[in-house]
Amino acid sequence: MSVMRSIQSFFTTNTETSDEHWDERLKSRYYKSNAKKTLQEVVEVLNAFEGISITSVSEDRGEISASIHKPRKGFLVATVVSVRPFETAVDFNVLTETSLPSDFGNSKRVVYNLYERIDQKLSKSQTGKM
Repeated sequence: MSVMRSIQSFFTTNTETSDEHWDERLKSRYYKSNAKKTLQEVVEVLNAFEGISITSVSEDRGEISASIHKPRKGFLVATVVSVRPFETAVDFNVLTETSLPSDFGNSKRVVYNLYERIDQKLSKSQTGKM
């Protein structure tokens, strides 16, 4: 079944992380930090990421939306949710603009890179549901 999922994920223009995602690298990440600090770190990571510009930040809702300019145009929504006093979840939804039925893994690579950069700044608590 894993081969079929890999093929299906190749023919998509959208990547969304979740607690129960079949791809370990696309499971929600939990960090040992409060929501405000985590949101600030995600904003810093997005600002430092070449080709991404933040369009809005909603601290009340814990959402950040951004436009992706390269390597392919797209749209990104980052969600930061406080789970416990010092545990915060970070999820992404990346949509690539293309007329083709596939973005050739571009949206997945964006999420992989973002999580990698956030992992360097914050201490991980867990990944996905335990």
